[in-house]
Amino acid sequence: MKWLLENPGKAWALTLEHLYLSIVPTVVGVVLALVLGLVFGNRPRARAVITAVASAIFTIPSLALFVVIPSIIGTQILDPLNVVIALSLYSTSLLVRTVFDALDAVAPEVLNAAEAMGYSRARRRVFVDLPLAVAPLAAGTRVAAVTNVSLVSVGAVIGVGGLGQLFVAGYQRNYPDQILAGIIVILVLALVLDRIIAGAARLLTPWLHHGAAPTESTGRRRPGSGRAKLATLPTQHSASREDRK
Repeated sequence: MKWLLENPGKAWALTLEHLYLSIVPTVVGVVLALVLGLVFGNRPRARAVITAVASAIFTIPSLALFVVIPSIIGTQILDPLNVVIALSLYSTSLLVRTVFDALDAVAPEVLNAAEAMGYSRARRRVFVDLPLAVAPLAAGTRVAAVTNVSLVSVGAVIGVGGLGQLFVAGYQRNYPDQILAGIIVILVLALVLDRIIAGAARLLTPWLHHGAAPTESTGRRRPGSGRAKLATLPTQHSASREDRK
């Protein structure tokens, strides 16, 4: 903690760099995983290939990937883009299976209701399947974000790693307080990002936290019609799951 109090400017600069190298790959990974899931989720062969490739990519050591990427895309070894690309690949690999499973978990009766109301397959995937899959997707995103916050520090070995540079400098100087400062700030960043994503997921899934749709005094659901019924599909799905418990 002493190092943080004596070097607030440097600590803040490293924190901002660490956030950039953590958040951008997480966002890229979520977008790519969603695209792959929505496009190939109903194609078993393509899905199997994507899952296998994702698993293979995730097994590659991060440091090796940081070093190999510059030779593939022609960047400099100290370019932060190398870390962003590597962590984006990891995030996509980690999230793509979650997206597939989350979309598969949507209840068949909800899908049938949406199609009966005139939703095309593509429109249903975006406006019905995806909203109902937000909760498990958010859980996977939280894991990816925290993982990226941790992995960014490995980049310090090649000179790009945000707060990970405190580990390298502290080790070289035999200054444990500098290493401890890096650990504390990284831990705080991971917790903050985790809470932000959890809060965003809660806002996007109000039907999971505010009970079932309003009912009459008799206990029956208020009648709805047309598009209004489809708009409450997430609420109805949540209620049906509660009834089965």
